Amino acid sequence: MNPKICSRCSIDSTVAGARFDPSGECNYCKMHDELDRAYPLNGKGRKNFEHLMATIQENSRDKPYDCVVGISGGRDSTYTLYLLKKMGLRPLAVYFNDGFSNPVAGENMTRATQILNVDMRTITSDWRESKDLRIAFLKASTPDFGMPTDLGIAAALYGVAAKENIRYVMIGQSFRTEGVCPLEWLYFEGKYLKQVHRLFGSVPLRPWKSEDPGFNLGLSEFCYYAFIKRIKTILPLYYIEYNRTVVDQILSSELGWVNTGAHYYDDLYQSLMTYILRVKFGIDRRLFNYAALVRSGQMTREEAIERTRTIYSIEDPKVIQLCIKRLGLTSEEFDEIMALEPKTFKDYRTNYNFLVKIKYLIKITTYLHIVPKSTYMKYFEFC
Repeated sequence: MNPKICSRCSIDSTVAGARFDPSGECNYCKMHDELDRAYPLNGKGRKNFEHLMATIQENSRDKPYDCVVGISGGRDSTYTLYLLKKMGLRPLAVYFNDGFSNPVAGENMTRATQILNVDMRTITSDWRESKDLRIAFLKASTPDFGMPTDLGIAAALYGVAAKENIRYVMIGQSFRTEGVCPLEWLYFEGKYLKQVHRLFGSVPLRPWKSEDPGFNLGLSEFCYYAFIKRIKTILPLYYIEYNRTVVDQILSSELGWVNTGAHYYDDLYQSLMTYILRVKFGIDRRLFNYAALVRSGQMTREEAIERTRTIYSIEDPKVIQLCIKRLGLTSEEFDEIMALEPKTFKDYRTNYNFLVKIKYLIKITTYLHIVPKSTYMKYFEFC
């Protein structure tokens, strides 16, 4: 059967959690609208953003840095760094190297930090630990098998912020151009990672240290960073008009930035991820990415639907084989992983049921810039 497609964007019924109202509009569109109201692009929204930046500067005036910024060499993180410098902040750029960096993205980071005169710190994961976690999640057979890197990035940003006594972590994401990934496609939580590691991992995880957290970021570690170190998470791109075509031109002319070729492709592992998601799980992440661009007027609905009818260019067979080889997997072992029955995070022990019970307390933290509003909505309201 042909999937049902949202009457407004390109989300269809193959997307986890997708629901449609009587007019045919999906719940992801409603999430977009609520976020639009929370982060308006009118004069009031701009004033709120300028006030937030001024508050950050005031609270950090006696420190060498105002904030930590996660960078990868891709469009979103590079422009976030550029924007903060233009706003007068003194960011410390942090890159989490998990073993699959795209060389083009690496050159972008070097040029951008040099031209903007920004200090950059590279946090390199323990390769044995990182590889073991990747393989463990592949064996867990869930679509969020890239989550260990996402958790490692978050932990690295908090770790650097704690070490340097910085209270603000900046993330380069925009719901208007990237959308929000369905919960069952990407569940992010430390207990879940440790449960999968216990079941399928073989290399012991390093114990948590506040300034060197490794892949440890459970509820207790998060509470330490949020309430003891009082670190806040800010998503600057939520507050501004963010047009990809315009941004590409700015970054290219002012920073010598080069497009890596596709969204997410600052990390070569994404090539293998995209292939596995399509072949094993029937998942195409472009559905929620393009849907966001449709809602923001940066892509037509027809174009979004047409693009997802072809295999994404990020699926480079040579890069896919390179990733499998780097993981140390034989073709037979990889085929066995692909043949495993698909599961979701709900098949493993997590803190999700507990989080649901305290969701109203978590909602309060969204107003304190501890948990992004989009994260709360994804976990508890719309997905």
